[in-house]
Amino acid sequence: MRKIVHRHLGKVVAGAAIAVAGTAVMVGITLPGSAGADEPGRGPAGAGSQQTGQGQAQGQDQGQAAARPGVVEQAPAQGDKGVGRDPLTDDETARVEQLAANRQLFRSSENVEGGRGPQRISVDLAEPEEDELDDPGAPRRADVTFYDYHDDTLVTRTVNLGTGTVERTDTQHGVQPPLSREEMDEAAQLLIADPLGAGLRADYKDATGKELTSPDQLTLNSMVYRATTGARPGLLAKCGEHRCVRLFPKVRNGSWIDSRDLVIDLSARKVGTLG
Repeated sequence: MRKIVHRHLGKVVAGAAIAVAGTAVMVGITLPGSAGADEPGRGPAGAGSQQTGQGQAQGQDQGQAAARPGVVEQAPAQGDKGVGRDPLTDDETARVEQLAANRQLFRSSENVEGGRGPQRISVDLAEPEEDELDDPGAPRRADVTFYDYHDDTLVTRTVNLGTGTVERTDTQHGVQPPLSREEMDEAAQLLIADPLGAGLRADYKDATGKELTSPDQLTLNSMVYRATTGARPGLLAKCGEHRCVRLFPKVRNGSWIDSRDLVIDLSARKVGTLG
């Protein structure tokens, strides 16, 4: 049994000792552990008609290359493809994500870090249409789900893998699916940097002897947090409309750190407490 550390915020407890009340699903995550064109070589200096002719030809080639028209961007290559109800291949996943996050959505949306473009949540093989259930040749489709932090909107786009077209778009407010790895990392970064994260940092140092500065030093579980009905006004009152999370951090290859009383509002980029 590992040593238990008590502090004003967190208690480091052994492995699976944390029990979390609530109906939300905790999602586990394991943090991970060019070509360039060469310049033409230069030959030795010297005079001669052959070298002069070569230089002129090279200059003509370069002038022709410079005058070539620009290349129009094409749709992503299909790559490796599955069949029927096969799981999406890596190539299909990358392709449908690019097709779903078109230029208009990219320009108008915001990701978890506050940058341009929506935050990807998931890419899943879509269920067939009702009239396609018994059709072995039914189109393969994928549902690509994004969260837009610009206006707290969940956007799901259904992409036809055969035609490469977005067949429908579903937009919802107040719907909070489990968090992606990038969202958990950002929540941990906000907590580490916040004054309310002092206890987390202290417990980590007690357990490891090192300073906690990065989410990469932790293994993270998370749970979406929603404000209860009639919650008192304050930072956490908008959770549910905003994307909020409770983190359950663990020292990598070590013990859990109890931070259940803290909630990170990713939409507002602030940390609050339930106490």
